[in-house]
Amino acid sequence: MVYQFKMKTFPQIGKIAPNFVTVGVFKKRLGRIRLSDYRGKKYVMLIFYPANFTPVSPTELIALSDNISAFQKLSTQILAVSIDSPFSHLQSLLLSRKEGGLANLNYPLISDLSQTISRDYRLLTEEGLTLPGVFIIDKEGIIQYYTVNNLLCSRSINELIRILESIQYVKKNPGQACPVNWQSSSSKNFQQYDQILYSHPLRSKLYFRDLYSSKKN
Repeated sequence: MVYQFKMKTFPQIGKIAPNFVTVGVFKKRLGRIRLSDYRGKKYVMLIFYPANFTPVSPTELIALSDNISAFQKLSTQILAVSIDSPFSHLQSLLLSRKEGGLANLNYPLISDLSQTISRDYRLLTEEGLTLPGVFIIDKEGIIQYYTVNNLLCSRSINELIRILESIQYVKKNPGQACPVNWQSSSSKNFQQYDQILYSHPLRSKLYFRDLYSSKKN
């Protein structure tokens, strides 16, 4: 299926993320959520999904919740956004997981009933669907990363954590870069050579020389 979009361009990396104020549901309670309230305090990972009770979305949302400690260690707040009403969110949180619900979710569900947020982040199709998108926003409110998925293809939680770690790593280590399959030093897959790639042209040449000197081209 081909989706038509009501937009020209996506929000840009390095630009301030569009702010929003709306109703969210957390721990079965409704409250106001303002994106800018996290500025200067935490990273924010916006997880857009089409709707509650759809086939793929619950698997992602539950997996994110089950891995919440990894995001907390990275000072990151997850906010999941769909075009459902706050009461639909509440209903999904009241249902057990075996019933297709999202009981015991460890982060807020955001209501975008007016479709304003989905439109501002350029994820709303002409058919009124919100595509699964991920936006990582740093503590300054700047977009550092985003992806958009097919409706039927789930996202990798481990990859989202890896990307988040890499963004924070390069911000803390100016002049360094994260090569392919980079892992943080806390990862069980960590390899020392992953840490020594620099954005400086000469130093990057030394990286490739050392990395591939013992390998066949």
